[in-house]
Amino acid sequence: MEASVPELSWVPVAGGGGRGGGRMLRAPAGSVEQRDEEQEDEAEEELRDGGVPFYVNRGGLPVDEETWERMWRHVARIHPNGEALGKETRGATDLPKIPIPSVPTFQPTTTIPQRLEAIQKYIRELQYNHTGTQFFEIKKSRPLTALMDIAKEMTREALPIKCLEAVILGIYLTNNMPGVERFPLSFQSHFSGNHFHHIVLGVHCGGRFGALGTSRREDLMFKPLEFRTLMDLVQEFEGAYRGYWHTLRKVRIGQYVSHDAHSVEQIEWKHSILDLDKLTKEELRKELERHTRDMRLKIGKPAPPSPTKDRRNSMGSPLRGQGSPIRRISRIERRPSGDKKVLEPKSAAEINGYQIRV
Repeated sequence: MEASVPELSWVPVAGGGGRGGGRMLRAPAGSVEQRDEEQEDEAEEELRDGGVPFYVNRGGLPVDEETWERMWRHVARIHPNGEALGKETRGATDLPKIPIPSVPTFQPTTTIPQRLEAIQKYIRELQYNHTGTQFFEIKKSRPLTALMDIAKEMTREALPIKCLEAVILGIYLTNNMPGVERFPLSFQSHFSGNHFHHIVLGVHCGGRFGALGTSRREDLMFKPLEFRTLMDLVQEFEGAYRGYWHTLRKVRIGQYVSHDAHSVEQIEWKHSILDLDKLTKEELRKELERHTRDMRLKIGKPAPPSPTKDRRNSMGSPLRGQGSPIRRISRIERRPSGDKKVLEPKSAAEINGYQIRV
């Protein structure tokens, strides 16, 4: 891998009139630890992406004019040739028509690993959103039924997504697979003075672990259903981070998510918070084994009753306009950590000062 900042690619989409708009998310003042926790509670994938702020579209779809123009201004700032490329793209009259990915359907004989691979292929075909504006607002405090409504909207609009959106979509697409347990698995890494956040959907079936998701990096999203323990899965991601000179600092693991798409319960995003700087390898293994037991215990617990039809209708996703943007170009219980500190992987001196975004 070259020790340089990877050039950003991005996928523009057409916007239309609508309601509301997004707002710039800025990291609040305070300590790094405080900002990290506040960031998690804000329910966003990240407040600052390697030091670069990003926007969230809070006005629903179609994207309103103000949010649409702000997205292009932001692209001009974050892309090396953003201003020229933006003018060229917006002024083009012969942009190719991009096919809409089809939501995967399965035969009864389709195996679980094949289904997970097909779901990952669909998520990948939506493409990663490099625009700096997240199109779907995800609030982690919302009930599962409301988040599933947003996932349905993702399949209708077929817009590029970021990693938190991919987790919600992955839950939606695996709801009819009762033998597959799903849980949020998030990471905090450190590189050249900045913290980076990422999340995937952990999956467990037949005594094996894997993951679904999306990322700028191919080895930081999908993991096949072949890891015998949660420790093996976490170590796989940690090795991938080392390949980009990132030090993995924290791992947050949630509980199994209900398969009831109309459930009013909230997703438990961080049942265990593991500080890798303070845990030996053996202590980490024991914590992950304990978390695995906690997840298994939840399977036998009854879920809260689903809401009535009228209640479900009142808890749906935010209202959206009649039109849709056109896609135009390719595109809780916290576990205490130990006291011992592990050695950090050695970073290359020649890349100091660069931000390798994952």
